[in-house]
Amino acid sequence: MIKVGIIGATGYTGVELTRLLHLHPQVKITHLGTESYTGQSISEIYPHFQKHVEDKCISSEIETLIANCDVVFIALPHGKALFYVEPLLAAGKKIIDLGADFRLRNPEDYQQWYEQEPAPAELQSKAVYGLAEAGYREAIKHTALIANPGCYPTASILAAIPAFNAEIVLLDDCIFDAKSGISGAGRSLQLRTHFCEISDNFLAYQVAGIHRHTPEIEQELTAVTQHPVTIQFTPHLIPVVRGLYVTAYFKLKNNLSQTAVHELYQQFYQDERFIRVRKGKEIPEIKHVRGSNYCDLSVHVDPRTQRLIVISVIDNLIKGAAGQAIQNMNLMFQLPEEMGLEAMSQYP
Repeated sequence: MIKVGIIGATGYTGVELTRLLHLHPQVKITHLGTESYTGQSISEIYPHFQKHVEDKCISSEIETLIANCDVVFIALPHGKALFYVEPLLAAGKKIIDLGADFRLRNPEDYQQWYEQEPAPAELQSKAVYGLAEAGYREAIKHTALIANPGCYPTASILAAIPAFNAEIVLLDDCIFDAKSGISGAGRSLQLRTHFCEISDNFLAYQVAGIHRHTPEIEQELTAVTQHPVTIQFTPHLIPVVRGLYVTAYFKLKNNLSQTAVHELYQQFYQDERFIRVRKGKEIPEIKHVRGSNYCDLSVHVDPRTQRLIVISVIDNLIKGAAGQAIQNMNLMFQLPEEMGLEAMSQYP
């Protein structure tokens, strides 16, 4: 059994990690770390764990993690992972960081967008971007440090890669219109996530290219094309708990039919367990992926504007966070990629 520790176990992502890992047939959870609820059982904080997970939450001391864990998931805000990564790597442990500390390979980008000192270059060079479907599968299998992608970048990159790989779209006319459920904002109290603020409401935020996921998307699409990619990315909050919906717009270089582009996407993802390219003009919905590790895609061509429109839908807490992290863990330990992640979506 793989002994697993979770740092930040009482946030929304940490709770989903706990739930999914508890059901994983090759995992034993040996550490639930929190600074807010030290000494309390996880089932006291989240009663849905009663009769399933009753472990007490404790402080995440380096020595304890080294003694009790084979792999550590770090579900903390950016800037917090560095304290743990170096000593855990030195002790031979595997690490999956669900924060942003290792996602941006250029240290200047990290400093600019996150306004903090970047990871030391030696540590950064060891990190692998944890999006298996974007060509990182083999690298994930052979690393000890994973930079788990952000939720918006996951859906956006998966929407774009086949078109960029086939060089059928212009690189300077890419628009990502994205909407996320409120759980993506985390559990901390914020005015805009209060019920009276978000219920019956819908709003854009961090408009005009200032959201921190922008350089992450550009970095990965640039890696595909080997040419600089600049995108327009606008996120929105929608009054649902979980789910993330991206509508991506690309300018086609040449006139292509709906059938041709659909076949391109279908072929590109045909062997991917967690990507479903919808048939014809079917439109995916949040409810189609909720509670699952799937990314549902639909592909559309507007011949009038010569635009390719790709809709990409994920559960922000699973394929956008905890599920993708477990998918990466499976690869790191040479397990079947889908192990512990085979549950169907919850509907209605």
